[in-house]
Parts: sequence; C-alpha cells; structure tokens
Amino acid sequence: MDLSQLLNDVNDFVWGPIMLVLLVGTGVFLTIRLKFLTWINLWYSIKLIMQNKAEHKGDLSPFQSLMTALSATVGTGNIVGVATAMVLGGPGAIVWMWISAAFGLSTKYGESVLAVKYRETNSVGEMSGGPMYAMKNGIGGAFGKIMAALFAFFAVCASFGIGNMTQANSISSALNASFSIPTWQTGIVLVVLSLAVLMRGVHSIGKVSSVIVPSMAAFYIVMSLIVIVVNFEHVPAGWATMIQMAFSTEAVAGGIGGSIVATMLTAMRWGVARGVFSNEAGLGSAPIAAAAARTDHASRQGYVNMTGTFFDTMIICFLTGTVIASSGMLGALDIATGKLVSGAELTILAFSTVFGEWARVIVSISLTLFAFSTILGWEYYGEKSLEYLISNRGVIYAYRAIFSCITFIGATQTLDIVWNFSDTMNGLMAIPNLICLLILNRDIAQECLHYQNEIIAKRK
Repeated sequence: MDLSQLLNDVNDFVWGPIMLVLLVGTGVFLTIRLKFLTWINLWYSIKLIMQNKAEHKGDLSPFQSLMTALSATVGTGNIVGVATAMVLGGPGAIVWMWISAAFGLSTKYGESVLAVKYRETNSVGEMSGGPMYAMKNGIGGAFGKIMAALFAFFAVCASFGIGNMTQANSISSALNASFSIPTWQTGIVLVVLSLAVLMRGVHSIGKVSSVIVPSMAAFYIVMSLIVIVVNFEHVPAGWATMIQMAFSTEAVAGGIGGSIVATMLTAMRWGVARGVFSNEAGLGSAPIAAAAARTDHASRQGYVNMTGTFFDTMIICFLTGTVIASSGMLGALDIATGKLVSGAELTILAFSTVFGEWARVIVSISLTLFAFSTILGWEYYGEKSLEYLISNRGVIYAYRAIFSCITFIGATQTLDIVWNFSDTMNGLMAIPNLICLLILNRDIAQECLHYQNEIIAKRK
C-alpha cells in the first residue's frame, strides 16, 4: 500500500461518522448547555467586534484578534471546499454546512472562552493560549498534559500542510491559470511577503490581517451578490433543491445538480466535513488567536470570535453555494476528461455566467487573498503550538523563517499527499479539543451565565 492510499484510509476513519457525530454533537450539547445564548446574543456579538479594550492585558484588539482568526478560516474552503461539497454531497451539503455552523457557534464560543480563561504570559510578555493551555491548566494532571502535547504537535504539523503548502499551491495554480505567471515566481514572492510579515510577530500579523480580511471578504461578497442578483430567477429553485436533497432519505438527483445523485447521509458527511474545514469550529485553531485579545472577560472574547463561524460559513460559504446553485453550472462535465467539474473551476464557471472571462480573474484574486491570509493566520497557530512544546525564542524565529520558505515548495510542487496529510492532522487536532470542551463544559457555562447576568444588569 502506498503512502497516498494509507492517508486516504486514515482520513476515511478520522473524518468518518464518529468524528462528524462528535463535532456536531459537541456543538448541539454546548448550545443546549448554554441555554441557546450563543444564538440569542449573535447580534450583540457582532456589535462587540469594534469595541477596543485598550486598558486590558493582551497583544491584539478584539477586532485584530478576530481578523487573525478569520485570516486562517476564510480561505480556499470558501471557494474550493464549497464547490467540492456540492459535487460530492449534492446541493444539500450546503444546508448541512449551515446547520453545522449554527451549532458550531457554540463550539467556537466555548473553545475561545477556555483559551482566554487559561492563557498565560510568555517570556517576552505576549499572551499564549489555546486548547493546549486549557488542557494543561483546566483539566490538569498527566491526562491533560498528554492531550495538550498531542494537540500542539498535531497543530504544528497541520500548520505546514493546511496552513502553508496547500494554500501556496492554490495561489500559484490560480495565478498560473489566469495570468500565466510561472509557479516559481509566485513561490519567490510568497516567501518574501511571508518573511516581511511573519518575522515581526503577532502584532504585524494582526495589523495586516485587519486590512486584508475585511477588504477581501467585502470584494468577494459584492461579486457574489452581483451574480445572485443577475441570476435571481433561478435562486428559489436552487434553494428548494438544496433543502430537498439535504433531507432526502433516498438517493435523488436534484434539478440544479443535473446528474449529481446524493442521499441525506452523503450531503451531511460532505457538508459537515467541508464546513469544519472552512470555519474550523471544533478544530481548536481559532482560540489560539482569541487568547491574544485585549479583553476584560473570557466570555466577551468568546462572543467576538464566535462571529468568525457566522461570517465564514453562514455568510461567505452560503453565498458561494447560492452562486453555484443559481448559475446552472452544477453537474457540468469537463469536455477533456468527461468528469464532473469541481473545485475552483466550478466556482469560476458559476461566476462566468455573469462576468464571462473576467470570472477567472475575480475568483483567482479572491483565492489568492484568501489563501495568503490563511498562511499568516496558521503561522501564528503553529508558532504558539511550537512555543508550548519548546519555549525557546531562537526556535520560534527559526520556525518563522522555515515556515515562510516552505511556501516556495507548496507553490511549485503537486500536493495530493499533502492535502490528505493536512486533513488527517486537522482531524487529529479536533479529537483532544472536543474532549477538552466536553470535560470543561461547566467552566464554559459558568463564564457564559456570569457574563449574561452582567449584560442583563447593565441593560436594566
């Protein structure tokens, strides 16, 4: 058995029914445990984003912390992942992506609360936090420390895969296809840009992310809305097919999906898996950024970072799904191969129904910005995870340099094995993180209800 097949088999297990039940189940449990306050306070959470607690301990403003987290989550999953989910799981996968994100709000809230509650100050005065510190300081004992070390190790490994090489490859492929830019040239530019931002640390990442993320999100949302408005006559039928195929117990082919056949279980499997790939609720990565925020209450930052799942999946991924569903391109066949068009090419086809040849430029620019921001965010996650394992500043600076240089390898090599490896590492990160959330659910609930009483008291 070759390595690629071995990784495929591992992924089938790691991302099988047990993992999907654990992911969604944890979100459902926490939503009920928190008395649906994450849903009730969603608008309040959005309003909190711009409130800067400058007088409190932390490295980043709440807005910069959220943008750093979003820089890592708003990525190729919003363009490539959505299209792939709709081809492999049918249009109904978008509904399950949305449902899992709704419960993922509580998961993201809970892991961010624990990250702030159990964070520490490192040797240079920066905040260090995330699931590994919640496991060490919250759960404690040998079990907590072993889980923390495993999570940190998996996160470092994932940072080079899903956070680096796969993103660099998506950028170089998109720019080569759209503008005929050689992949080696893209690789060199990525190395230089990454070094310029990452070597300066978290403050540099926060500043760059707070500019790139809102700009790229606004650009993509506007372009998507234009396509949806122009193709609006097909939108109701597209949404109807999504709902029909999301809950069909028998294999059916949807009207907008042409020859695509899927059952409810298939839609659920791909919707949940690609949704988590996109918003990372339950993976434990985003809380690492939450721990760097200046805040006076763990629950406050929990609410702020929770909105990342809302913006990423419930807004941007849903818009991509609607664009594809209303375009009539889902189920299209590649003339050269005879296979279903999927991934970025399907999204480009959908945009081309309105923008023609400019669609490739629009999607390529979006993909480039999304993927580069992911590189920045994931470097921070990997750095903080490595810092937990090895508290040596020289090693940290070496990691920043190596991480930046590896973008060249990602940009210039084929990466089928790296994609599978990345999926495996993400799944292995999620397991200890979800166990930690379930064990420390009382801590999360206490923080939530205490803060809720403060909110109510202030409003009266």
